[in-house]
Amino acid sequence: MNVLYLHGFASSPTGSIKTKLLTETFATEGITLQIPNLNVPDFEHLTLTAMIATTADAIAACPPGTVILIGSSLGGAVALHTYDRHRYGAAARVAGMVLLAPALDLAGNRRRQLGDAGVAAWRANGTITVHHYGYNEVRQVHFGLYEDTQHYHSEAVKLEVPTVIFHGTRDESVMFQESVAFAATHPTVDLRIVDSDHGLADQVPDIFAATMALIQQGNAS
Repeated sequence: MNVLYLHGFASSPTGSIKTKLLTETFATEGITLQIPNLNVPDFEHLTLTAMIATTADAIAACPPGTVILIGSSLGGAVALHTYDRHRYGAAARVAGMVLLAPALDLAGNRRRQLGDAGVAAWRANGTITVHHYGYNEVRQVHFGLYEDTQHYHSEAVKLEVPTVIFHGTRDESVMFQESVAFAATHPTVDLRIVDSDHGLADQVPDIFAATMALIQQGNAS
C-alpha cells in the first residue's frame, strides 16, 4: 500500500507542522509518506491542472499496489480531481482518500477572501502577492490559477471510493459547510466535523487512524 500526501496552497513537502507530524507517525508503522512537490510548473505559474498531472504521475510511479491519497486544503481538491480525471488511468489504483479541510470551492474561496475588487485587481495586475509558508517568503502567483480553477467543479465528481473528510469548525480559510454540502451528495464520504482550525495539526492521531483503516480495508479487498 502506498500513501501519498498532497500539500496545500503556498506550502511544500516540508512546509507544515502537520506534514512533519504525519511523516513521523506513519514512519512508526514502517510507512514512508510520499509527498510530491505541487508547486508546479513553479509557484508563480501554478495551476490546478498541473498539480493534478503531477499527482497522477506520482501515483503511476509508486511501487505495485494500491494507493491512499491524503490531501490538505488545495491538496484535497487535487486528490479529488486527480481521482475523477484519471479514474481509468493511474488513479484506478486509488483505494481511498482522506481529505483535510479540502478547498472544494476553489474560485469561490478566493472571491470570499479577496472580494470582487480584490479579484479584479488580481486580474488587472496579472499576479497577486502571497506569503509562501513552505518557502517562508513572499511570492507572486499569476491570475491564471484563478481562471484554471473555474474548470473544476467538485460537486460534479463521481466518487466511488471510501473517503474520510476532516474539517474544523474554527477553519477561517475554508468554511466547513463546503464539506457538509459535499458529503450530503456523496454517499461514500465519512464526514468528521471537529473542533479545530484549518491546520488540523491537533487531529493527526485521528487522521492517522482513519488512513490506517482505509489501508486495512484496501488490503482486505
